[in-house]
Amino acid sequence: MTTAAIIIAVAAFALGALLALLTIPILVWLERRVAGLVQDRLGPNRTNIGGFRLGGVVQSFADVVKLLLKEEYYPSHIKNARWLFMLAPIITFVAALLAFMAIPFADTLVINGESLRISPLPIDFGVFWYMAISSIGVLGVIFGGWLSHNKYSLLGAARAGSMVVSYELPLGLSILAFIITYNTIDFNAMVQWQSGTFFGFLPSWGILVQPLASIILIVALFAETNRNPFTVAEGESEIVAGFMTEYTAMKFAMYFMGEYVAMNTASAVIITMVFGGYQIPWVSTQILLENFSVFALLLMILIPIIVMVLIRWMRKNNTVRPSVSTDGGRNFETKVLTFTLVGMTLFIEAILFYLVFLDENFLANALAVTLFQIVVFVVKLMLFNIFFILIRWTVPRFRYDQVQKIGWYYLLPLALANIILTAIVVIGVSL
Repeated sequence: MTTAAIIIAVAAFALGALLALLTIPILVWLERRVAGLVQDRLGPNRTNIGGFRLGGVVQSFADVVKLLLKEEYYPSHIKNARWLFMLAPIITFVAALLAFMAIPFADTLVINGESLRISPLPIDFGVFWYMAISSIGVLGVIFGGWLSHNKYSLLGAARAGSMVVSYELPLGLSILAFIITYNTIDFNAMVQWQSGTFFGFLPSWGILVQPLASIILIVALFAETNRNPFTVAEGESEIVAGFMTEYTAMKFAMYFMGEYVAMNTASAVIITMVFGGYQIPWVSTQILLENFSVFALLLMILIPIIVMVLIRWMRKNNTVRPSVSTDGGRNFETKVLTFTLVGMTLFIEAILFYLVFLDENFLANALAVTLFQIVVFVVKLMLFNIFFILIRWTVPRFRYDQVQKIGWYYLLPLALANIILTAIVVIGVSL
């Protein structure tokens, strides 16, 4: 294994861990801010460290401190399997985390003739890895409800288990339709397939090539991640808090974080299989490399515009009434963040200028394209996470019988019909 391969592998693994773990406080913040937007209020925006609020993100770190310091409660009737009671939320969290590690963040990087995958786990059977690992997460939910010896917890666990059975089938069949279409079980190869076009002008994204399978995949993943409108396993109005009723402090936090990691993983799978992954429409990695000068010049124009809009938005939202003396620190925060953003912009502009006008280095160009694709992936990831959050705060929760009916009466027959149609089309095109 070469030095370049080791460096890329370590960097990809670190990036995967950061995207999976550091997005938790960001997603908690987005959940609250989007909820505030939907409900015509601000959401958390006061908690700060040294005057820095970061728009309210610091509130998420305050929640971590609160959960760390809360009392650990164990039901007195749990005598023999306390270790399994503690292990249950860890299973859910780790399964969601490991499932995320098969997602590619950028196209394969070629260094000295060696192809290096930009993925925490450089495997070519990522679809099977995701399906196998993600299905383990429900065991943590079932163990948590069963070992709590609480009728509401047990009912929530039973609901979760039956819902997974109901939606794993249409989920698997929709993924099978994508496998037949893309002719691969490699996530990266699926993204590369979507870089083309069909009918001469439409991007070959899964949402256009396989619209029915895409809808089934998205709906099934909403159910698999236990997000609204499929939150029957923890319906507060029906069964208190469901399977996690008896969990407190960091044990509760592990379930809480596991849900957000699972949502993040589901978003990553959806954008990888349905929305072109790290690619932008009509532009493949090869096109970016062959036309790097044009691509870099466009970035040099767009980046300052985006940063300027971001700074104006920040200044507008950090403006408060002069009578509110406790918020005076916002002016200092705004200045520091403005200088930071401007400095980062100048640094990126200098690098792009050097690559375009002073030194044509293929490896440097390839690294720049890789970084750009990672940014595209992260932007798509956060946009779809926001979609998950918007659905939670706009669509009411289904009843348990409605959840089962949607899975068995509608999604499963549609998924089966789509498999047959896909097979006919693929065979017909290949003849």
